[in-house]
Amino acid sequence: MRRQITLLVAATTSIVLLAFLLPAASLVARVAEARALDAAQAQLQFLTPSVGLDPREQVAAGLVGTSDDLRTAVRWTDGTWLGDPADRDVGTPSGAARTDSASGVLLLQPVQRADGEALIEVFVDAETLRAGVTRTWLVLGALGVTLLVLALVVADRLARTMTRPVTELAETAHRLGNGELAARATPAGPAEVRAVAGAVNRLAGRIGELLDAERENAADLAHRLRTPLTALRLDVEGLPPGDRERLLDDVDAVSRGIDEVISEARRSVREGLGAGCDAGAVVGERARFWSVLAEEEHRTLTVELPAAPTPVRVSAADLGAAVDGLLGNVFAHTPEGTPLTVAVRPGPAGGGELIVRDAGPGMPEGAVARGRSGAHSTGLGLDIARRTAEGSGGRMTITASGSGTTVTLVLGPPSAA
Repeated sequence: MRRQITLLVAATTSIVLLAFLLPAASLVARVAEARALDAAQAQLQFLTPSVGLDPREQVAAGLVGTSDDLRTAVRWTDGTWLGDPADRDVGTPSGAARTDSASGVLLLQPVQRADGEALIEVFVDAETLRAGVTRTWLVLGALGVTLLVLALVVADRLARTMTRPVTELAETAHRLGNGELAARATPAGPAEVRAVAGAVNRLAGRIGELLDAERENAADLAHRLRTPLTALRLDVEGLPPGDRERLLDDVDAVSRGIDEVISEARRSVREGLGAGCDAGAVVGERARFWSVLAEEEHRTLTVELPAAPTPVRVSAADLGAAVDGLLGNVFAHTPEGTPLTVAVRPGPAGGGELIVRDAGPGMPEGAVARGRSGAHSTGLGLDIARRTAEGSGGRMTITASGSGTTVTLVLGPPSAA
């Protein structure tokens, strides 16, 4: 928009300057020509009385003092020339005459004397006719360029004041799109832009309110599980000691999971996103957790972690949930004994890549869709991993075939503090 405004002003200013400068340049040329011809006419009027009345010697002396820019000569009554004529063979006209040529303008004035007819000739060359025109044109051109530059500077400043609020509004929209719900636009600029900024701020506030309500609803739903879980605990405590301890541990694990769900639901949407976590450390810890089950199912679990920390723009809880979802899918949907690999690699532009690869039968088409599964599960595991990757500014890719499935999460680098 700023560029379009500047180009519009440049085009408009150029048209106005051309409409002014072209006639001005033509007028300058005509004025210079008229000034030179007026000087020639004045020379004729000055010499006419002298040639008509004075003797030859006095007229010749008078020619010496004429203007250097004009070639003035007098053809005496006997046909001889006094001075330097431009055309020695010119005929005598019946009255004042003017002859134009490429080399200049020739003015003729016959004069009657007592002893015959004399002829005054004044020649104005082309250079004299255009004296000062080039210099004036250069001044006009410099003036036009200066005015055009000033117009562009003023237009750029004006365009900047008009486009800055729009640019800031776009930046606010991008921040909101990235999950920074605290971002607000500062109303500025034209009334229409201020109205849009106010609408964006109201929309951001409403989004925050809706998300808060959804988080509280999720926390309330998780909290309702405590009642049946308490009843289950009471039933377990009535079992024989051998089974009771094992089932109580499972109940405690479910209780901790519910606590985590409530805490996660009440956490700010992007809390901890800027600080991120070390992907290698989080993946290593979750891989150790799943290694016990892998050993029981006779699976070969290969873990590849970088030696240096791999900071990513994901909280440790979110990344851990994504890893659990991916590994849980492998354990749930591949036969026992199927090997799998978990790897973390630094990203080429910062951040990191999480790769989970198995040698199972492959993944059915459409399994990544939220709520869809070919094995009677919730179908949320891959969607959680996808949303985790996209929330960090990355993406998820899946490569599946009959020889196995590879899921790659590209995780963005932590945002600057």
